[in-house]
Formats: sequence, C-alpha cells, structure tokens
Amino acid sequence: MTELRQITQEELNEILQLHKMWLNDGKGGKKANLSSADLSGADLRGADLRSANLRSADLRGADLCSANLRGANLSSADLSGADLRSANLRGANLSSADLRSADLRGADLCSANLRGANLSSANLRGANLCSANLRGADLDFSCFPLWCGSLDMKTDGRLFYQLVYHICRLDCDLPEFKKFVKQNAKIANKFHRVEECGEIKVEVKEKKEQKADELDK
Repeated sequence: MTELRQITQEELNEILQLHKMWLNDGKGGKKANLSSADLSGADLRGADLRSANLRSADLRGADLCSANLRGANLSSADLSGADLRSANLRGANLSSADLRSADLRGADLCSANLRGANLSSANLRGANLCSANLRGADLDFSCFPLWCGSLDMKTDGRLFYQLVYHICRLDCDLPEFKKFVKQNAKIANKFHRVEECGEIKVEVKEKKEQKADELDK
C-alpha cells in the first residue's frame, strides 16, 4: 500500500496557485500533482483542479462542492463521504474510486470513467451520468437518477439485472407491465441481491390460457 503524502494547507494553496497559472498558460505554472496525497477533510470548495493528478489521493470527507475536476485523474482515490455537489467531473477518471456515501447531487459526470467505482449509498440525485462508464460499478443503496441525464450510460450485467429486478417489483396494474414481468422474470432473478430481496415467481398458465395468448399474437 502506497504511503500517503502529508501536505500542509500552505503547500496546498501553493499547488493550487501554480496549477491555476498552468491552466492559464502563465509562466512558472505547474500542473497539480496530488497523487497519493492526504487531503482528507480538505476544504476545496470551488477549486479549479481541471486535469489535475489526484490518483489514489485520500479525499475522505473533503469538501469539493462546485469544484472543477473536469478531466482530472481520480482513479483509486478515496472520496467516501466527500461533498461533490454540483462538481464538474465531466470526463474525469474515477475508475476504482471509493465514492461510498458521497454527495454527488447535481454533479456533472458526463463521459466520466466510473468503471469499478464503489458508489454504494451515494446520492446521485440530479447528477448527469450521460455516457458515463459504470461497468463494474457498485450502486447498491444509491440514489439513482431517473432523468435524461442518466441516458446512454455504459453498463454491464450487474446494473442491468438490478434495474430490471426493481422494475419487476413495482406494483402496477397495466397489462403491459404484467406481461413484461412474465417475460423478464428469469433475467430479473439474476440480480446479485435476489436471495436477500426475494426471487420473482411467475405463475404457470393453464394450457387454455396459453393457447388464447398464442392466438392473440
């Protein structure tokens, strides 16, 4: 396990200033390298850390509200419990990052790499996940956004089965819904928590009903 670098507030302020100069193509600027840095509980509200290197950094409980982290490398970073409300994480690398219980309300995660990230119990209300890569991510107990900002996400079987299972467990009287459940119960029961939540069972129709359905097709 890599030992974390201890950084004082004064050093952090200097790194942020040099990074700002680097972003503005100013002389003497330098891209921020905060990889494996201990930034737990740090106040980084509104910080401009575009394209910064924060790989494997400890950002537990850090305040990154409205921070600009567009294109930043946050792979394997610990962001558990961090405040990332309205943060710009567009195109950021968050692969294998720990985002458990993180507040991501209104965050822009469009095209972000969240492959293998732990988002369990994270608040994603209003977050933009359009085209984000969530393959292998854990979203158990998270507040998942059901709006156009979650369209075109890249996912795998784990999340697919999870969503199908939750749809099948709705209480809906539509004939189309009942038909959907019967057709997709086997898929829904591939949900990784099915033993805990209960298997969806579909009653077998009588032969007469089956023939009637076939004639309706």
